[in-house]
Amino acid sequence: MSKFGELIEADIPVLLDFYTEWNEPSTAMHPVLRDVAAALGDKARVIKIDVDKNKELADALRVKGLPTLMIYKNGEMKWRQSGEQDANTLIGLVKEYI
Repeated sequence: MSKFGELIEADIPVLLDFYTEWNEPSTAMHPVLRDVAAALGDKARVIKIDVDKNKELADALRVKGLPTLMIYKNGEMKWRQSGEQDANTLIGLVKEYI
């Protein structure tokens, strides 16, 4: 969990994607998130977190639906939503916190 604290303390926005490999909407988000990361470059970070490998963290954050997307900045959650999103929507949301 301490590593998670380091991730979200960044002074740039951090978009987290909680997913599993066996969940179709989760895997459908992979190319979308690649596009988002490419569009934002070094202005933000996009981090994928496998719920199966990080169950304790997912439980602590009450991740139920997949995919669950969150934006953190300076350790504070700024936005959260479950379900698929398109790249332009996510890029716009993250840019609000740059």
